[in-house]
This record gives sequence, C-alpha cells and structure tokens, in this order.
Amino acid sequence: MSDRYQALANSPLAGGVVKRLGLPVPPRLERHEPGKPVASGAVLVGSARGGRLLDPAVEVLRSARATVETDPDAGREDGTRFGALLFDASGIDSSERLRALYEFFHPVIRRLAPSGRAIVLGARRDDLADPRAATAQRAVGGFTRSIAKEVGARGSTSQLVAVAAGAERAMESTLRFLLSTRSAYVSGQVIRLEATGPEAIVVPDDWERPLAGRVAAVTGAARGIGAAIAETLARDGAHVISIDVPGSGDALSEAANRIGGTALRLDVTDPGAPERLVDHVAERHGKLDAMVHNAGITRDKTLGRMSEEQWDAVLAVNLTSQEGINAAVLERDLMGAGGRIISVSSVSGIAGNRGQANYATSKAGVIGIVDALAPVMRERGATINAVAPGFIETQMTAAMPLATREVARRINSLSQGGQPIDVAETIAWLASPASPAVNGNVVRVCGQQLIGA
Repeated sequence: MSDRYQALANSPLAGGVVKRLGLPVPPRLERHEPGKPVASGAVLVGSARGGRLLDPAVEVLRSARATVETDPDAGREDGTRFGALLFDASGIDSSERLRALYEFFHPVIRRLAPSGRAIVLGARRDDLADPRAATAQRAVGGFTRSIAKEVGARGSTSQLVAVAAGAERAMESTLRFLLSTRSAYVSGQVIRLEATGPEAIVVPDDWERPLAGRVAAVTGAARGIGAAIAETLARDGAHVISIDVPGSGDALSEAANRIGGTALRLDVTDPGAPERLVDHVAERHGKLDAMVHNAGITRDKTLGRMSEEQWDAVLAVNLTSQEGINAAVLERDLMGAGGRIISVSSVSGIAGNRGQANYATSKAGVIGIVDALAPVMRERGATINAVAPGFIETQMTAAMPLATREVARRINSLSQGGQPIDVAETIAWLASPASPAVNGNVVRVCGQQLIGA
C-alpha cells in the first residue's frame, strides 16, 4: 500500500507547508538494485587507540570496492558528502575514552549523505574482564542508537557491531549488509558476532548470489512478507521450498513457480507436519541449508475478551509449530554445518502490545527459541537468529484504521513503514553461508521504532 502522506510531504508544493508546520517528512529510502555498489560514496574510517577491528574492516571495504577515506576534511571544500562513517571503538576501555566517539563523529556527522550509514565496531562485553571496559562498551550502544535518531530524517542509519575476539575475519557479510541499501529499514541495532573458526567462513564466488546451491524452506510463503522472503532467497541463488496452508490455493503454486521453486501445501499446526516436511526435504534434496519460520497469524482482542480458541490458534501457528519443525530437522540431521534457522518474531514480542497478549507471547517465545538453540546450533557449526519487524506495509496493515495506521508509520526514526523486501533482505543476510558469526541475534526491522527501542 502506498504512503500518500510520504508522497505529499516530499512534493514540491506541499513539502514546504509540511516543514513549516513542523510535521515529519519521511525520507525516500534507497533500496537495493542489482549492480548497485555496497557503499554509495566514500567511507570515512577511524579508530580509537588500541582498536583491533579497523584493519580487517578496511579489508572488507576494499574487497567490496568501496572508496576508503581517512581524512575527515576530504571533499569539504566542494561539499562532497560521505557515503558512510565507520569507527573502530573496540579499544575504548573507560568512560573517559568515550570522548573518541565525539572527536570522530562531531566534525563529520552533518556530512553524511542521505541514505548514508554510520557504523561503530565494538567489543563484546562478555569478552571483557575489566568492569570499566565493559561499562564503556555498553555506553557505545547508547551512542549509536542516539546517532540513528539524529540521522534518520535523511534516511540514514546507525548500527553497532560488537565483535568477539576470534570473529574479526568473519565481519564481511555483516558489513556488506549494513553498509548497503539492503539494510534500508534496519537502524539502531546491536549486531553481535561470536568467535568462529576460519574453516566456517565462506566467501561466495558471487556476492550477488551467495546462496547458490543451497536449499531453503520458507513457511507462510504464498503472499506478503513470506513471498518476498522466498523471492529474495531465490534471487540470491537458493532453491526455495515455499510452504503454506492447503487453503492457499493457486497463490502458493504461482509464487513458487515465479521463482523456480517448489510448492509444499502444509498446515504447520498439524501434528504430522514436521515429519512431512523433513520427508519432503530428504526425498527431494537430501539436506536443508536454511529454515525460515515466517508463518504467523493474529487474533487480536484484549485479554478479558479473548477466547480460548483465539489464544490457542496464535500460539500454535506462531510458536509451537516452530518448535516441532526445528526438532524434526535437527533430529533427522538434515541441517549440518553451515545451516541456518531464521525465525520471524515482532517488536510486539519485545515491547508487548495492547490487545495482542497472545501474539506478543508467541513472538517473545520465538526469541526464547533463539536464545535456547543458539548454543545447540553453535555446536553443529550452524546458526539461529530472528528478525523482529515493526510496521510493514502489507495487506494486513492496510486493513488497519486510518489513524492507527498513520501513527504506526510515523513512530520510528525513519517516519515511515517498511516494505516486505526489508524483512526479506535481512533474512537473506542471516541465511548466507558467509554469516557464521551471526548467532543468537534478534535484529529489529522497524526503522528504529521509538516504542520499546
């Protein structure tokens, strides 16, 4: 559904009036197109004293053919803006040394281009024995979230990547994603990278098709966000098994045929669904590289008016079905080293939401699955992560009352709703074989929603 207010606020005639009234002006976000460079302009880099991450980050930038700049005054006279600002804060080990953030960003933050990227690299607090160092690294997160709210009006974003010792060489997939327009609606996030052996790091032959030769299954894939996920994984080279309820009719077959994938009609709440799915995978493909749990429903009522059926249906689809499928996939050893499980949670599972006690419970439970299975997947050389969408423009949100829909669109740093492709691009990054260090994360795709941030 189109955002008419966004179009109006950015029009030549009405835009001036909107600005004079102090109303939000949702920026036009740049999104990925084939052949588009990873960074839209030069990347200014810097480091706090003692940082260990700048050199491997610069290697990534050069691999991605980005222009690396170390001079903050470069291009100042002719008004050139930076496509991204990247700062290594891993060496900050006390509150006094947090000033290094100010000294790097203060002179250049206003020179960040529209749809630009600010990325701070930090240490994982779990690695730090010194309480002062751990305190300082926690403070870095507050800085990056605040910067995200300052640059969001220009369609720019800010993130913190907390890198464990031993994960320095596993940053490429994450930096490519966060620097690029694929991450247009992801902002104010802390991405945690854990240590991984060099044998786990896969460098794709073609970064436009990192999933070539891999098999992915996506539930709820007949339409909306699920169809976008399936299309994006197929675009990136995967063979996709598109799964939806038998009642999805021709929509599922059409969606699967469009991407050259396979359609599997399956009610994920059926007790026999997990075995049917793993049998299908074993017989047709022999392995499953990525399992994407997208199927979900809402049955919104305040708790006092909610029926047992409404409670049970939402928990069964959104949470219990995922537990059953994961157990079956792992028990049958269909997913080995390099495997990826990605679940779709929600910001409601983080912050709660009035009238959605059942939905928020189920989506918080999805985060619980990620927490519980992350160590299990690590032992297998695999990963599990979740995405937590905010307001995404779909048929479901289009049916919301106008006033509610408009408020939901504006209460984030980018002042607009996201698109299904924004969720899909984030899942494609998590599904990549080049993302072995991203495990146990919940990444919000919400434009940095202001409630529950």
